[in-house]
Formats: sequence, structure tokens, C-alpha cells
Amino acid sequence: MPLPQLTLYRHDRHSRALITLAGEIDLTTERAVRESLGQCLHDGIRTIDVDLTTVTFCDVTGLNAFLHASWATAVAGGSLRLHHPPPGLARIIALSGNSTLLLHSHPGDLPARPSSPL
Repeated sequence: MPLPQLTLYRHDRHSRALITLAGEIDLTTERAVRESLGQCLHDGIRTIDVDLTTVTFCDVTGLNAFLHASWATAVAGGSLRLHHPPPGLARIIALSGNSTLLLHSHPGDLPARPSSPL
């Protein structure tokens, strides 16, 4: 059995969630990203921080998942922020004119990392 290309961790603190992604975000893993972010909204989370420190690859399908989640979160009165995107994703965000989705975080901006995968 092949290893998963993407691991998702979620850590909630009140109405805020930290989603930590590790691996690759592409056509085969984008759905898991969408579902995870959508579940946050379903659970009443209104501030979503996405830590991309250990993401090794993210294509335009991943960007679309983040844009969709950002829109849905804004409609619900919340915010979604990407932290530490890999260089390729940062470039796609800039080229597509979606730089407002990218937040340069400070070390204290993120809640503690979760201890177990979803």
C-alpha cells in the first residue's frame, strides 16, 4: 500500500483552528484539503490558520481549494490565512493576484502544532 501523499493535522482552540499540512497538494489530495477546511466551518470555526511549512508541492488545484475556503470562510464572517507557503505556491498566489490570501506570519501567530493526524 503506498504512503499517503498528504497528511493533515487539525488543532482547535475555541473558534480558531490550525490546520497543518505535510506532503503534496495536487489533483489527488485537493479534495481532502477542501473537506478539512469545510469541516472547520461546519464545526463553527471562524479563524483558520493553515501551516504549509512542510508542504513540498502545491499546484493550482490546491490554490483553488484555498481560494474556495477563503471565500466560504469570509461569507461565514471569518478568515483563512496561509502561513509559510512553499515558494512555488507563493509565486502562483502572486501571479494570480491573490496575495491577500498570503499572510507573512510571526512566530507567535500560530497556535501550538497538533500532536496527531486526522
